[in-house]
Amino acid sequence: MVLPGRPSRRALYLQVRDLLTERIARGTWKAGSHIPNEMDLAREVGVSSGTVRKALELMEDQRLITRRQGRGTFVNDPSADGLADRFSNIRGAGGERICGRVNSREITEGIATGLEREHLRLPSDAAVFRIHRVREHAGRAFLVENITVSAALFPRLLDERAMVDDIVSLARDYGILLGRGEERLSTVVPSPAIAQALGVTPGMPVTMLDRVLFMLEADHPVEWRIAYSNLIETYYVSEIA
Repeated sequence: MVLPGRPSRRALYLQVRDLLTERIARGTWKAGSHIPNEMDLAREVGVSSGTVRKALELMEDQRLITRRQGRGTFVNDPSADGLADRFSNIRGAGGERICGRVNSREITEGIATGLEREHLRLPSDAAVFRIHRVREHAGRAFLVENITVSAALFPRLLDERAMVDDIVSLARDYGILLGRGEERLSTVVPSPAIAQALGVTPGMPVTMLDRVLFMLEADHPVEWRIAYSNLIETYYVSEIA
């Protein structure tokens, strides 16, 4: 069997996963809601319960749902603690994730540069929003972020300044489910402006984090972020499966 509108060469459980994921992205199944059991879903979609089970297991691995023994399966809230900050890998001395508090923010609109088009896979003359943020932790600036997102994906972003501090919640409000992320670390000498914002001596190296986040379904880039951090009394965690 091939689900309507799905590529015939794609594994059936992935087709089911995509179908169920669309219901979450479109708000048919809202955060916290209980979804039908495996047997009911299998009858509805026209596949075996084993195929549905495999699709649900993948969705749980992707943190879209939580399966609770004896209670059923529930849709996760992507903005809840532990999910909203899953792309933040800087930890404090005690192992806690550090996201910090935004103490300054600027948003501008413009035409994408060549690098922005490359990272976000945008066409020529595509419009983008650029977000510049400084985050504080324990009374000092610890992260300077320069972020680019497609204006086509987030057309009302300039009117939603309160939301730009959390890409997970912003994506959810636009019906976008975030999947994987890629982040590269390097050591660089920052510009004088960034050094001043971080409170470091000019010419002192800092950590640069180059990150791209992707959509879950289409694996298309959603956000490109270059961040600079002075990792004093903190460390970076990379989880290896």
